[in-house]
Amino acid sequence: MPLDENLGPLSEWVEALNQRYKHHSATAVMERALSDPDLGRISLVSSFGAESVVLLHMVSVIAPKTPVLFIDTQMLFPETLEYQTRVAEQLRLEDVRTIHASKIALIGGDPQNDLHKRDTDACCDLRKVQPMEHALAPFDSWITGRKRFQAGTRAALEFFETEGDIRIKINPLAHWAPEDLQEYMINNKLPRHPLVAKGYPSIGCAPCTSPVKPGEDPRAGRWRDADKEECGIHFIDGRMVRGPVNKAS
Repeated sequence: MPLDENLGPLSEWVEALNQRYKHHSATAVMERALSDPDLGRISLVSSFGAESVVLLHMVSVIAPKTPVLFIDTQMLFPETLEYQTRVAEQLRLEDVRTIHASKIALIGGDPQNDLHKRDTDACCDLRKVQPMEHALAPFDSWITGRKRFQAGTRAALEFFETEGDIRIKINPLAHWAPEDLQEYMINNKLPRHPLVAKGYPSIGCAPCTSPVKPGEDPRAGRWRDADKEECGIHFIDGRMVRGPVNKAS
């Protein structure tokens, strides 16, 4: 891997990065991530959801050839698929890669397309986690759109974090508030996901995403009535989150 083994433990290097960039802007963090050879091979992972266009725009301006990994669970809203195509073309992203589970994996793990009704964690693992792990294998670092305000599990999110001892995860928008996102989209005249206007401030798979009522948490519509906040593709405190995350923790 391009990462220098003489830099010491990955966790110490990440801590130093967070100290160095703690007062920097999201754009500065993105520029660092996309220009620093020490971070190795890097990709942006995007759901092309409600707020994804912000990071996608930053990448299109700074380094449009950056690989963008889009996970198509094959249970997404048609609007998301249409939006993905539109945004990729409008921003002139040069390397968007659609990731999905193989047909044989789906036949073996979810032949009736009803796994989400019986075990949402297993469904996320089959359609998101496993394809994502495979797609990220060639990369040393990846950029995410996670933010502190999105969930209790993300309240202490930093710009840089370790993914076990194998990879660095970069969260340029960690400290942004909802109004920061809206201002950026307005100032840059970016296209909105069509479902946002229909009451979907956070958008995942169609069977597991519902509209959010006024006053509810923006992610209340994700896995509604389930003790679950993460799909499983993210680490929390250095471990992969595959199952439900206790919202009270």
